[in-house]
Amino acid sequence: MIYSCEEHIEIALDDIVDQFQTYPVLSKVPVDKSSTGCEYCEKQAVYMVENK
Repeated sequence: MIYSCEEHIEIALDDIVDQFQTYPVLSKVPVDKSSTGCEYCEKQAVYMVENK
């Protein structure tokens, strides 16, 4: 699972495809995890990218 801001969402999607060779699942960050930061910068994460 990768947390990403709006700016880095394309990189996160590409990373999931590269790592798992499967379609990524994109969803908004839940309210209870709204303080989670982007894994590529210091901004607040808006999206969660997973492989399912």
